[in-house]
Amino acid sequence: MRILILLLATGFALPAVADQKLAEKKNCLACHGVKEKIVGPAFKDVAAKYAGQSGAAQQLAAKIQKGGSGVWGEMAMPPNDVTPAEARTLADWVLSLK
Repeated sequence: MRILILLLATGFALPAVADQKLAEKKNCLACHGVKEKIVGPAFKDVAAKYAGQSGAAQQLAAKIQKGGSGVWGEMAMPPNDVTPAEARTLADWVLSLK
């Protein structure tokens, strides 16, 4: 119980785990590592690129949902089977990984 209270008090540990679970469920980690590039960029690199940009979460959520190309090289990211809410949750999580 004390550990749960500590995790909730810190505010970052519990949501980070939950959002990584969504990334696993939606197969994001097949192409992206949290710290390392796989096919696509590492999520920490994405967070660094978008750090401090106004509207970054909305922009990234749209790319997660619709796909995109040309930002990280020639390999295109296909559209993903996520709801707008899931895309925003994933975007917020990725951007928290600075």
